[in-house]
Amino acid sequence: MASAGTPLPVAYQAWTSPAVPDWLNKGDNAWQMVSATLVGIQSMPGLVILYGSIVKKKWAVNSAFMALYAFAAVVICWVTWAYKMSFGDKLLPFWGKAGPALGQKFLIKQAALPATPHYYNTGALETAEIEPYYPMATMVWFQCVFAAIAVVILAGSVLARMNFKAWMMFVPLWLTFSYTIGAFSLWGGGFLFQWGVMDYSGGYVIHLSSGVAGFTAAYWVGPRSKKDRERFPPNNVLLTLTGAGLLWLGWAGFNGGDPYSANIDSSMAVLNTNVCAATSLLVWTWLDVIFFNKPSVIGAVQGMITGLVCITPAAGLVQGWAAIVMGVLSGSVPWYTMMVLGKKLTIFQIVDDTLAVFHTHAVAGLLGGILTGFLAEPRLSSLFLAVTNSRGAVYGGSAGGVQILKQLVGGLFVIGWNLVATSIICVVVKLVVPLRMTDEELLIGDDAVHGEEAYALWGDGEKLSLYKDDTTQHGMAMASSGATQVV
Repeated sequence: MASAGTPLPVAYQAWTSPAVPDWLNKGDNAWQMVSATLVGIQSMPGLVILYGSIVKKKWAVNSAFMALYAFAAVVICWVTWAYKMSFGDKLLPFWGKAGPALGQKFLIKQAALPATPHYYNTGALETAEIEPYYPMATMVWFQCVFAAIAVVILAGSVLARMNFKAWMMFVPLWLTFSYTIGAFSLWGGGFLFQWGVMDYSGGYVIHLSSGVAGFTAAYWVGPRSKKDRERFPPNNVLLTLTGAGLLWLGWAGFNGGDPYSANIDSSMAVLNTNVCAATSLLVWTWLDVIFFNKPSVIGAVQGMITGLVCITPAAGLVQGWAAIVMGVLSGSVPWYTMMVLGKKLTIFQIVDDTLAVFHTHAVAGLLGGILTGFLAEPRLSSLFLAVTNSRGAVYGGSAGGVQILKQLVGGLFVIGWNLVATSIICVVVKLVVPLRMTDEELLIGDDAVHGEEAYALWGDGEKLSLYKDDTTQHGMAMASSGATQVV
């Protein structure tokens, strides 16, 4: 450390060039851009790989491409109008004013979220406007990859049957009329932010919203083909694990970047994220072994995801022991809703949620939000939240009890908005193009939809004995067991 009267090393001085203003913190800027890249990698290639491998072989290309297309579409919509609707000046208590985030004058100034100052009831300033020490360009991109992954997660509910042209229309509409509402309300300075609802990194904004919206969209799109619903084996479990690994480690940026700084709260968030995810994976696997006598790899991936989702609203707000408690619950409650209620309740038989996004994201996200209301530690909360003296119920006081109510109301708002908005969007899209693929496309899959196939392999994972003539067995013709007909 430089002593009094000793100049700072050149590396830490401002204005060493026109690109280094005095408000720029190089460490914060570097961490924020790395965090954004990590979150981007979660979608692409993370979920692109996971979706392309966890589905039946005939849907590998379509599933991966739905994720890739959504990522690209969100980027353009985000910088053209959606960023300012989420983090710009207030238009309504739940919505910001639309506008482009493309001009150099806007992008190189210090980042600021203009609707985030928080005031006491007396009108005195309680918490100043959020102004991180890096440029707006960094903030715009960081928030963009969060918006993108929300849409990509939603896609998991409608894989293997949604008309791709309908998906092309759905993505910008849902981003504009659903995602921006939750983002502004909870993060951008809207009414839930000002009331003190806790959502550290997107348990509500991303996971609850995409889980509910995905389930709603699945209802409107309709189910997969009968054959696909009856048998839908992953085409490559090892690649599923690859995508899952990118998702898990990418969560360091997902939760570690939300303090908008490389600070002590960021470190706490990253550690808690990994502790909860590991606990949840283990609990889910143990439950599979106890009740089904087999440890499922796909089940372990689901448990990992529910742990990551559950800790997200609480990542930098709870202690390490609380992260373990949340991991135990995130590995068991969504397991129960998926493996028990999912087979008993009629609604889950009617609505075909392809990758069970409702259980892994909506249930786990709401669970995490409610648990945050119980377990948020006062000191950690003071490092992050705009409302001072915030705390979870286990730490006592009237503020703790009220926090649970706030979490419930915030969750219900996100659920209600997504149910209505997603339904309206699906109805509007259906007026223009069919939401569901044709019967021929559902029968054949990727080859009919895209004219491309993922693998030059037999069938949908069936084992095939080798004969001198692969088209015959005991002198009889063998029909293709897969959907794409062998010519």
